Amino acid sequence: MDAADVEAVWRIESARIVAALTRFTGDFALAEDAAQEAVAEALMSWPRTPPDSPAGWLMATARRRAIDAIRRRTALKDRYAMLAADPVVDEDIDPDRIDDDILALMFISCHPVLSPEARVALTLRVVAGLSSEQIARAFLVPVPTVQARITRAKKTIAVAGVPFELPPADERRERLGGVLSVIYVIFTEGSTATSGDLLVRRDVAYEAIRLTRTLAALLPDEPEVHGLLALCELTAARFPARTGPDGSPILLEDQDRQRWDFSAIQRGLASLAKASVRGLGPYGLQAAIAAVHASAPTVEATDWDRIVVLYEALGRVAPSPIVELNQAVAVAMASGPAEALVMVDELVASDRLPGSHLVPTVRGELLTRLGRLPEARAELELAARLCTNERERSVLLDKAAALD
Repeated sequence: MDAADVEAVWRIESARIVAALTRFTGDFALAEDAAQEAVAEALMSWPRTPPDSPAGWLMATARRRAIDAIRRRTALKDRYAMLAADPVVDEDIDPDRIDDDILALMFISCHPVLSPEARVALTLRVVAGLSSEQIARAFLVPVPTVQARITRAKKTIAVAGVPFELPPADERRERLGGVLSVIYVIFTEGSTATSGDLLVRRDVAYEAIRLTRTLAALLPDEPEVHGLLALCELTAARFPARTGPDGSPILLEDQDRQRWDFSAIQRGLASLAKASVRGLGPYGLQAAIAAVHASAPTVEATDWDRIVVLYEALGRVAPSPIVELNQAVAVAMASGPAEALVMVDELVASDRLPGSHLVPTVRGELLTRLGRLPEARAELELAARLCTNERERSVLLDKAAALD
């Protein structure tokens, strides 16, 4: 077995191992550190002596490292005595506790005491099993920055005395929103990168889908979990057609819809049906919009009136300027650019999306359709200056140049 085998096992089993160790030790940071030490030892040992049960080997080794660490902490002699007397010494993870353990781990990684950046980094590290280097590449930040976020997050959790347990039932739904928002941030960064020279970071997006599938399996009766999964699947279904061979963006109206992933569309529609049982929430409504696009053979044949209605509903349950901007785009397709431009100008006047390239992008498109080409070019050039993704910027500059 080589390093790739170790990484594959770790990606699959890391959440289960860290979760079980945290329950065993009562110390989140210690559990994560012990698990990482076990991985480092596996990289040295497995090429020479492959284990019969890789996951069991990692669990047993990490458990021994945790006990060794506790032994070194003289102030925790009583805890070590308790652990030493623990009769559970086999290499297997308790199958009756896996679901609750992983769910508790997700809630800890997304705890409200942490900053949004720390929640994302910690979730990708301890739940998804990504290394600091992989997280840094995904979000285009220095490795030391990621490591510092993870270290601060573990210290914050320890200082705050966050217990390794599921929140009480009356708090769980409220806290679940935080977990979903972290996964949503991870997915959106993967589906449309905010910076860099890649439009789509598929590895990041697919990691978010994997996390959402895990959450859906653990909480099958939560509609919004299925709503987020539906949204992710339906959005990812377009990935094969969103970029050309050289990585350049392909706009929705120019995409070859035969290249869309129809298996992902079917999975997304199935998840949307589960989300619809008790009425759609914010993620479910966004998934419903994505489903309208997925079912249309062309942009022209899309049911834009339905999309407008869905955005109106989304604006009521989860109001935001981004929702209003997207609704304006749908209105432009359903009723024409003049009505949509009024909506966008209201956003500009209220300055609710300062510094965003999205508003001048949409405004430039609407002005182009209205024949106001000098104004459109100015807006598209402004959008290009504000855009931090190189691929998107090139598309905006090409559009502006085409208006000469």
